[in-house]
Amino acid sequence: MQINGIHHVTAISGPARRNLDFYGRVLGLRLVKKTVNFDDPGTYHLYYGDVAGAPGTILTFFPWEHAAPGRLGVGETQETVFRVPEGAIGYWAHRFIEHAVPHDVPVKRFGESVLAFRDPDGMRLALVGLPGIEREAAWDGGDVPAENAIRGFHSVSLLLEDAAPTAAILGDVLGFKEIGREDTLIRYRAEGAALRIAGLGTIVDLRVAGGFLPARQGAGSVHHVAFRAADDAAQEDMVRRLAENHGIRATEQRDRNYFRSVYFREPGRVLFEIATDAPGFAVDEPAATLGQALKLPAGLEAQRARIEALLPELG
Repeated sequence: MQINGIHHVTAISGPARRNLDFYGRVLGLRLVKKTVNFDDPGTYHLYYGDVAGAPGTILTFFPWEHAAPGRLGVGETQETVFRVPEGAIGYWAHRFIEHAVPHDVPVKRFGESVLAFRDPDGMRLALVGLPGIEREAAWDGGDVPAENAIRGFHSVSLLLEDAAPTAAILGDVLGFKEIGREDTLIRYRAEGAALRIAGLGTIVDLRVAGGFLPARQGAGSVHHVAFRAADDAAQEDMVRRLAENHGIRATEQRDRNYFRSVYFREPGRVLFEIATDAPGFAVDEPAATLGQALKLPAGLEAQRARIEALLPELG
């Protein structure tokens, strides 16, 4: 059975230690995998998520020590949004003041309370307060009490010159359907999510902003958004529809150890990935100790000593 929605979001950051301090300590996310960028093994690839690293909760980073700042523009993810219990918005506003996190006043968006903020690299993030999700399990191994903890993704918003071509891919290939419009936002929800409106990563918002400068990737930029495929067969079917119905060819499948991926540029120029749910993050270490040891793919294991010498201490 196909399960539609966001699998993970991958972004670029500055220093790794600062990134870990913000996402692990200030936001209270669990570091579920400490590995390296398979294409640039001299830098980390850090994965944050819930207690199990479930699809729909994973925010990952390529932290480059001296990365130049990115510039937000069309063809990029504008905002990455997390879910928190409805009553926790006040807690988070106070926490952001305590930790000097730049943030806006809460606003209503599609009837939900939204608290926007930025990380140390200027990445645009937000929290959405949702009723009923306080009953969901939450990671309580950090500084944030479980009753206020983040519970995976709510949505991403994409900044586009024209929404229609991207909407066609969301609908036909990735399993989303338009459910509403508000100001310059067009909201899409993963099909099959009608009875789980607050489900993990089931929302994509398209923001039309004609005439803006194109995005420039750098620290604070989202590199790509990954969407879920239940297994290889589901992924293959999505790739086939992408080519046959839209004339877009994805890359060959790449094994990322914890999921298998294909990539493509959607018509609005945002880099999309389709990632399998399997095998998950417990494939190479026990669930109880996720994120504690540096994990390398088999092809890089012989270079462990050299790689470890290049990587900065995380403390």
